[in-house]
Amino acid sequence: MKKKLFIKTHGCQMNEYDSAKMMDLLYERENFELAKTEDEADLLILNTCSIREKAQEKVFHQIGRWRKIKEDKPGLKIAIGGCVASQEGNEIIKRAPAVDIVFGPQTLHKLPELYKKKEKTNENQIDISFPKLEKFNYLPIAGKGEPSSFVSIAEGCNKYCSFCVVPKTRGHEVSRTIEDILNEVSKLADKGTREINFLGQNVNNFKGTFKGEKSSLAKLIELTSKIVNIERIRFTTSHPHEFKDDLVEVYDKVPELVSHVHLPVQSGSDKILKLMRRRYNAEKYLSLIDKIRKVRPDMSFSSDFIVGFPGETQQDFQETIDIINEVKFDESYSFIYSPRPNTTASEMLDDVSLDEKKERLNILQSRLNQLSFGYSRKKVGTNQTCLIYGQSKRDPGQLQGRTICNRIVNFKSNEHDLVGHFANIYIQEALTNSLRGKLEN
Repeated sequence: MKKKLFIKTHGCQMNEYDSAKMMDLLYERENFELAKTEDEADLLILNTCSIREKAQEKVFHQIGRWRKIKEDKPGLKIAIGGCVASQEGNEIIKRAPAVDIVFGPQTLHKLPELYKKKEKTNENQIDISFPKLEKFNYLPIAGKGEPSSFVSIAEGCNKYCSFCVVPKTRGHEVSRTIEDILNEVSKLADKGTREINFLGQNVNNFKGTFKGEKSSLAKLIELTSKIVNIERIRFTTSHPHEFKDDLVEVYDKVPELVSHVHLPVQSGSDKILKLMRRRYNAEKYLSLIDKIRKVRPDMSFSSDFIVGFPGETQQDFQETIDIINEVKFDESYSFIYSPRPNTTASEMLDDVSLDEKKERLNILQSRLNQLSFGYSRKKVGTNQTCLIYGQSKRDPGQLQGRTICNRIVNFKSNEHDLVGHFANIYIQEALTNSLRGKLEN
């Protein structure tokens, strides 16, 4: 009888990609199948994220819930992976003895081996090392190509923004070779993938080699666009400091590159940006936006914002609102600042009160939501070419697709053979986080 696997994923798209690879690995190497519920699993995996406050506590709360399952099922194994695992290491098992395996983002390919060692010796297994790109030599290509597939092209980050723990949990920047990436993309395209989303913590600083020479994300995008059946290309997450002219120019050369870019600004205040070690100021950021819009006038921009960073005054916050009004972001992610372990900012005086942070966040999110809804309303009455991803998450009688500008569209249809193909959708209604439309014949 096959053993069963259950994976719970916290955090970013990179973690989603990593979790999918864990599933493929354990299916291929250890003949696991996916469990429908936690209770029926033989192996429980938590893929963790350490970006937000209280990340560790969320992990230990989850372990506590799983420990109760293990008490009734002694053969059950619990594995903790991802950034909190990398950050905490052996401390996880010291605090939560129910955990059997701890592994980092760069050692997920060793999970089958760690599991077998645990089964054989009953000794706890820990590997949070940073063997650079080794894992990509072991990760299998997905068994089937989803309509849109993630492909990780680089790992780690060298920016050391003062608030960010990623360089400590995922290591220094390393890039795969373009040949290796194109091989993965080609295989996904053969299996039905029509859209590729390139991933990296600092994706636009990609420096993978091509034919032995250091190359760039722009070159990778151009080469990817020539692969048969790849009709759309996305990438995330970008750092404004590394968004060079060749990447701007590729929007003019490659129509397959979507009209949306996630370009985190974090703050509109030069003083705060300097404290954050972001390596650009508001003027440079706005200049980059203008350059991109000259090439793609219909470009949609999303961003990240941190509110209440140490030293942020009301004037600094207003400058963030000003940059929001200037760019008119279509979609954004915003958070109250919280100190992360082993970061420079954690040593700064956190001098903005929680009440003030909450009030500023509410003001900021209200404005961002207003802009986002206004952007959606402009799409009403238009026809949008959408890649159909599958069933709507909320209504099984509807299908869901995505526009070239990154808007989710739901529409009524029983034609499930549309999944993985492009369809023309007439937009009838704008909702808070999506559009509603009808299929055009």
